[in-house]
Amino acid sequence: MEKTKEGIMTELKDLFQGADWKKEKHVPVIESPDTAKKGEFFKINAIVGKEIAHPNTTAHHIRWIELYFLPDGEKFPYQIGKFEFTSHGESTQGADTSTIFTHPEMVASLKSDKSGTILASSYCNIHGLWQSSKRVEIK
Repeated sequence: MEKTKEGIMTELKDLFQGADWKKEKHVPVIESPDTAKKGEFFKINAIVGKEIAHPNTTAHHIRWIELYFLPDGEKFPYQIGKFEFTSHGESTQGADTSTIFTHPEMVASLKSDKSGTILASSYCNIHGLWQSSKRVEIK
């Protein structure tokens, strides 16, 4: 790892921010059932800006959302998916001149035989990396 001029090592984990999604527009909100049946698919919705809308302009937007699942007793999470948002109003005429805008929301389906934690991360091109998590009991 590279050190900064102050001699402090920068690690990726230190760059992730988190907050209450009802007060902070950058936090990915995870919507899923609290419990699911063993071996049956359940839906997971991840959205940025659920309570407070996030701008979606050429200059300020959510670039992507990633989802992971960490089963109980396992060391590493499994990547569920990554969705990139690529239309933020830009066009050949310049910034914010298009009528095409994506909304930072994704849906995935997952099944597991183990309970665990859903982990979500998102990236704002101005405000960096954000994270959240939600527990799911598999019965």
